[in-house]
Amino acid sequence: MQRQYHAWHSPALNRTMELLIFGHAGAPVLVFPTSHGRFYEYEDRGMVAALGHHLEQGWIQLVCVDSVYSESWYNYGADADARMWREEQYEHYLITEVLPLVRHLNPNPFLMATGCSFGASEAVIFTLRHPGFVRRVIGLSGLYDLKRFFTSYTQGVYFHNPVDFVPNLNDPWTIDRLRETDIILVTGRDDPSAWSNELLSSQLWAKGIGNALRVWDGWCHDWPYWQRMIVQYIGGHD
Repeated sequence: MQRQYHAWHSPALNRTMELLIFGHAGAPVLVFPTSHGRFYEYEDRGMVAALGHHLEQGWIQLVCVDSVYSESWYNYGADADARMWREEQYEHYLITEVLPLVRHLNPNPFLMATGCSFGASEAVIFTLRHPGFVRRVIGLSGLYDLKRFFTSYTQGVYFHNPVDFVPNLNDPWTIDRLRETDIILVTGRDDPSAWSNELLSSQLWAKGIGNALRVWDGWCHDWPYWQRMIVQYIGGHD
């Protein structure tokens, strides 16, 4: 299996960022790490191995990015809008630095995004905030109401909190692009964040944006479950 390491000083973030790319061809998959994970977590936790057949066949190519969670979502000592501005800089890094690299290495236009736990939250937020980039998003055990991360509710928080901004989507172009996106939300019935998956799914349907909500029996918030989930849904919802 082809494995590539890339690192550079990001102009958008003014810091060095690293990533790993697995596979030689196929649809690129942007992989976001969990809360305290790094760009190598997907490999360390057996997710790359779980998708080994897909990678070897050239069906997909994993792009495992790093995060700035400690400078944004988990930077509790900073102002809420400053934290969300850092998140916007991170999205700018993805769009203007990571995706051009991906397109240079791989001409396949079908971009996917995924993540587990908080990585799922990030993948879904990125997809919803930047319609037209991602063709399929697979959120595994994500939380989609993130207000509990903040002591104050600001405009910056609103625009990064899916269950708040989705009900107010009204731009026809945005809604049409999201209707073209394969949105898959997977969670465990006993996962404490399951309610937010159900709420976001219903809000999307209310806007005519189809999505697949898949609720598995049990808690399902751990790597062995996520390995099974990603294999099942990487090709689309069942």
